[in-house]
Amino acid sequence: MTGDLCVAGIGPGSEGYITADAQAALDAADLIVGYKVYINLLKDRYPGKEMYSTGMGDEVARCEYALDKAYEGRKVAVVCSGDPGVYGMASLILELDSRDREDRDGEVDITIIPGVTAALSGAAILGSPIGSDFAVISLSTALTPWEEIAVRIKAAAEGDFSIVLYNPVSRVRPDTLRQALDIIGAVTGRERVAGYVKNIGRDGEEHKITTLGGLYSEDLDMFTTVYIGNKDTKSIGGRMITGRKYIK
Repeated sequence: MTGDLCVAGIGPGSEGYITADAQAALDAADLIVGYKVYINLLKDRYPGKEMYSTGMGDEVARCEYALDKAYEGRKVAVVCSGDPGVYGMASLILELDSRDREDRDGEVDITIIPGVTAALSGAAILGSPIGSDFAVISLSTALTPWEEIAVRIKAAAEGDFSIVLYNPVSRVRPDTLRQALDIIGAVTGRERVAGYVKNIGRDGEEHKITTLGGLYSEDLDMFTTVYIGNKDTKSIGGRMITGRKYIK
């Protein structure tokens, strides 16, 4: 018996950000599995389709359930926000399948379907803040110790990358963004052009272009993506622009 499992990115939340390939995969699936917030975004679009969701922290159990059903011969779609390979479930699905494959009967075809990650969708709202080399860093300490995150932040700042910060603050770690800004600012200074976008593609979307120093006073949350420019980044006409020096 052969099943199908796709891991699909559905973008930041707006229907317009779902790619044609992801849409086709969701249409074809007879079971959609995902984090409860993302499943709630899809319920109205697929009222008759079976769905399975779990909360934050239950990623392993969720992916094991999806694999179990796929090995039973079903067509399963595991959905992630943004892109499934960027802080998503693609790596976990592949690791679990590799670990447990010898203990399973049948076969499963696994497909990874890319999506529009927040670094890209938020950048388009601000203008073009990552038009040259950039680094994406999550400030979440759930799976990565802060000490490792801090090393990466400093390296990105010293390399003069434009920097995109995911998961900047949460209720259990209200100071991680401030700490990140301290690290970057010690290298770049606080006048570096910066910006943020909240709730990309969802109700309550808002954005602002400011400076690194200005970010300290902003009320940001887990649904915010933060952008800090490189030395060439400019704020022009309400747009954050990091060019590739086409114009000398």
